[in-house]
Amino acid sequence: MDKAKKQQITNFLLSYGIYIVFALMILVIVILDPSVLSLNSLTTILTQSSTRCMLALGVAGLIVLAGTDLSIGRMVGMGAVLAASLLQAPNFERRIFPNLPSNWGFIFLVIALVVVLLACASAVSGTMVAKLKMHPFIATLGMQLVMYGVCSTYYNWIGGSPIGSLNEDFKSIAQGKVIDFGGGANLSLLVVYAGIAIAVIWFIWNKTTFGKNMFAVGGNTEAAAVSGVNVDKTIITTYILAGILYGIASVLELGRTGSATNNLGVNYETDAISACVVGGVSFNGGVGTIGGVVLGVLLLQAINFGLAYVDVDPNLQYIVKGLIILVAVAIDMRKYVKKK
Repeated sequence: MDKAKKQQITNFLLSYGIYIVFALMILVIVILDPSVLSLNSLTTILTQSSTRCMLALGVAGLIVLAGTDLSIGRMVGMGAVLAASLLQAPNFERRIFPNLPSNWGFIFLVIALVVVLLACASAVSGTMVAKLKMHPFIATLGMQLVMYGVCSTYYNWIGGSPIGSLNEDFKSIAQGKVIDFGGGANLSLLVVYAGIAIAVIWFIWNKTTFGKNMFAVGGNTEAAAVSGVNVDKTIITTYILAGILYGIASVLELGRTGSATNNLGVNYETDAISACVVGGVSFNGGVGTIGGVVLGVLLLQAINFGLAYVDVDPNLQYIVKGLIILVAVAIDMRKYVKKK
């Protein structure tokens, strides 16, 4: 085999190797249990992917900046616990705050409160990265611990037990169906919300000056600064945008599951970051597409669902996820080395 042919094969494997791995894994799952290809399974995967997609879209911008966010899961937990405590059904006898209103106006006020809270927390992380030049890993690790501590303190203060019996109007926001195909298969409203989030973030990334600045900063911070880009503002704004998406995802995840504890959201950051890497968002910064992020989320969720569907031991599922991350990052780094 000549050198040119070898180079073509190498380039093909670098570009599509991770997708080949996913295709083989999905093929094995289908062989083990062909019923996994049912419409019910497909719609379930789409529903479960919806909130994860919003989280991945948020952290994708930070990875484009050559950063990351380890606080995602604890952010989701904080938002969900706060919203759950305020949005219990008015006729629930053990309602935590019995005198609170339960109308639509109050529901949207609580959702806005959660979004603002998580946007502010994310802005703090962004400020530490931009102004104090703190590494994103350390800044968001610290925020992860702070959010978990605050969430657990609040959770224990209001009783320390799972918060359920949510307002039915609120649950309908996340549990509503656009199309019911019958037999348990349906197109959830969550899929619509995810579609809107995808469209909005795609527009921001590709059609705004901020989006162009974000990629410029991620590609070469010094060159971006020399070109007149406000690097600090771009970093902080990207973190705020991520926090907004985390806030929306947290209340929708609460509505989908119907209850919350202080441990809701554990390891969600792993899934979000993994989806970005699988979708081609480079940890070296300046590279990534919305389509890649969405594809990464769908592939990972399909694998997660498929492994559970064929009763693979949960401990083995962690091993599979870990190997996927290692392979994806290895391929990404190999691309980076070749470019240099």
